[in-house]
Amino acid sequence: MKVQVASAAGLLLAGQALAAPRLVHEVRDVKTAAAIVAEVAPATVDCAAGGECVTADVIGPLLVSAMQQYGIYNPAQMAGIIALTAFESVEYTFKHNVSPGRPGQGTSNMQMFNFNLKYAQSIPELADKVAGVGEDAPDDKKNEILALVNDNKYNFGSGPWFFSTQCGPDVQEALKAGDDAGFAAYMGCVGVTVDPKRQSYWDAARKAFGLM
Repeated sequence: MKVQVASAAGLLLAGQALAAPRLVHEVRDVKTAAAIVAEVAPATVDCAAGGECVTADVIGPLLVSAMQQYGIYNPAQMAGIIALTAFESVEYTFKHNVSPGRPGQGTSNMQMFNFNLKYAQSIPELADKVAGVGEDAPDDKKNEILALVNDNKYNFGSGPWFFSTQCGPDVQEALKAGDDAGFAAYMGCVGVTVDPKRQSYWDAARKAFGLM
């Protein structure tokens, strides 16, 4: 029996089968946020890989909160963000750039330092701590700021933040379609191209959301 779910992050990701005006999609089984993350990034089931891995049951609710915070309610947009962050962080195993080890680069979105600085500046609780810091900060300061946004409270908000603030309306609208062209536009905003590995995460995310 199919269950209709709303496309809002707090409904679709949280797995609540609620009737709502934005009822746009049907899936066979209502999934929790943790189940979606685990389906896209299997390493998060038990974090056997070690590193800085975070389990799906922790990531799921944090992603729900972040998607809501940054006004992301379209399931294809959510799928795209999860596909990107799962790829960039090696399925949420790393919060900082391991190779070549660029100072200040990290979070689940594996952002370069200039974006992590902007991200930290946008967070009221962190703004005072990064006041006066420029993009030419010394390496130790870059890593210090990365440590601030790498707290799980903020780490999983980096992807939604980047998408909603650094990608233009045209890219945001394109990704809503849930097709390869939309994902390619999103990757263009990030500054990369779609290779087979990125495509595989995009396909997995769309399947997890019942979009293909």
